[in-house]
Amino acid sequence: MSLRRSAPVTAESAGWTYCGLDVVKLLPGQPRRLETGGAEFFVLPLAGSLRVTVAGPNGESAETFDLAGRTSVFTSVTDFLYVGRDSSATMTSLSSTGAEVALPSARCDTRRPARYGPADGVRVEVRGAGAASRQVINFGTPGVWDHAEKLICCELLTPPGNWSSYPPHKHDATAGCSVVNEEIYYYRVAGVDQVTPDRQGFGFHRTYTGDEHSSAGLTSLDETLVVRDGDVVLVPHGYHGPCIAAPGYPMYYLNVMAGPGAERSMAFCDDSAHAWIRDSWGTQTIDPRIAGVGGDV
Repeated sequence: MSLRRSAPVTAESAGWTYCGLDVVKLLPGQPRRLETGGAEFFVLPLAGSLRVTVAGPNGESAETFDLAGRTSVFTSVTDFLYVGRDSSATMTSLSSTGAEVALPSARCDTRRPARYGPADGVRVEVRGAGAASRQVINFGTPGVWDHAEKLICCELLTPPGNWSSYPPHKHDATAGCSVVNEEIYYYRVAGVDQVTPDRQGFGFHRTYTGDEHSSAGLTSLDETLVVRDGDVVLVPHGYHGPCIAAPGYPMYYLNVMAGPGAERSMAFCDDSAHAWIRDSWGTQTIDPRIAGVGGDV
């Protein structure tokens, strides 16, 4: 099966049950409509600012939200909006040059009202050490954002030359791993100026399965993909990682996760062959290029 896709991705097109992703460009003066159907969504500005008007079933209870957004995914965190299932949303750019918006989604059963997420409520953390130092932006993760039934999202910034999603790990029910999540990686790669996304730069993404997946009857996977700005990679099961940023090119990715569990969880199981890597971080320093969002990442 091919793990590389381009947006939009729906649960149907991915061949799974929950996760989806679209990326839209809003031109000035040209509103864009979003019908959520049976899924919950985040409206996440990638570049530019926008206004979103959300109405419930039959057009009732309309609310309007202004999202300040950001210049680039490589410059700052952003505010965002949760939009529940069975809703209609109209998105309009507030930027003279337009706006670019990610729309991660997950099928769910319960309708929740729209809710605004301010940028100053987003939790940012540094994970790893040494060449595995990276920055995680937890805007839609359990414990940080609990106004969702299934949808889990975070952003991650990897400095040029560094590795992330490492050591390799999985979110499936094989070999005693208890939490099952489908996962989407949406990549952006900055160009020479370290800020503006550009297809010139590149990185690598690895996904593979082990003996436990074969024993469970799951499709065997063994792919190391070159990823460029705008690429989408699906992880239906198996170990994923590392994600590697080529020297000279900062890497961003948006993770979208959802699964059948009654509670949202990002729990994972490392590949036991490489789990020792985590213990090694205690003797390494954090990459000094990670100076916080808006710094030189």
